[in-house]
Amino acid sequence: MSRYRELYSNEIVDAMTKKFGYKNIMEVPKLEKIVVNMGVGEAKENAKVLDSAVSDLEKITGQKAIITKAKKSVANFKLREGMSIGCKVTLRGEKMYEFADRLINLALPRVRDFRGVNPNAFDGRGNYALGIKEQLIFPEIEYDKIDKVRGMDIVFVTTAKTDEEARELLKLFNMPFAK
Repeated sequence: MSRYRELYSNEIVDAMTKKFGYKNIMEVPKLEKIVVNMGVGEAKENAKVLDSAVSDLEKITGQKAIITKAKKSVANFKLREGMSIGCKVTLRGEKMYEFADRLINLALPRVRDFRGVNPNAFDGRGNYALGIKEQLIFPEIEYDKIDKVRGMDIVFVTTAKTDEEARELLKLFNMPFAK
């Protein structure tokens, strides 16, 4: 059992109940899933680029990545409907908590000039989105083996009703928000 799942079951529930005055333990917001998405625009010219992005994402998350396809054709981008343009992974349960642990305690502190993540990147419904500029901050990625530096989007989906509740939940998970 991961440290975060144990932490969630005791300390986070107590702290959230104290702060927001929940009457029932089931009201306490929890982390539902983490979605890691990597858009690979240059995949329309070169299919091998997408393969390396998929393998990087699988190494980082420890789970098989799904290739995402374009929903609409866009002439300006030379994009046709159904073309493979990215990959994503949805993490739940134990793998989600383990990924959150590695992201917060290992990867984010390795970002150059890191002063904390944006505290205002909530969507109004209790979900938090985080953009990462390079995959090298994860210890699983070997610097010599990458062909190109790629970024990714990481979305924390919570059961919180408001941004304030979600911010407090992520703060209790030690998310390093900028002051």
